[in-house]
Amino acid sequence: MTVNAEAERLTTALVETAEDMRRAGVLDAAAKDKITMRHLGDRTAALVEPISAAEIRALRDAANLSQGVMGRYLGVTAGYISQLENGTRQPIGPALVLLNIIRRKGLDALL
Repeated sequence: MTVNAEAERLTTALVETAEDMRRAGVLDAAAKDKITMRHLGDRTAALVEPISAAEIRALRDAANLSQGVMGRYLGVTAGYISQLENGTRQPIGPALVLLNIIRRKGLDALL
């Protein structure tokens, strides 16, 4: 792994951890935003761009995957994928980041 790829991976992990800590109440929103802006700058929006239920379904259909297989790629359950596709839940954290990667670069980016 190159130095840049390793740095990118660590930065992504740091930002995800900061978001988890904010949700858990360990960090307030201002502290989380400070960490995010310090490490990502203007790239923050690209990592957390919302994705609709219809877009998630379309991504899965385009890749010809079942909900279970899509869940494995994202590290979540088939039930969670179902909830995302019917709009009862919104993707957050690593699942949202991975869905954005799939949307931008295709499923092959995760393989």
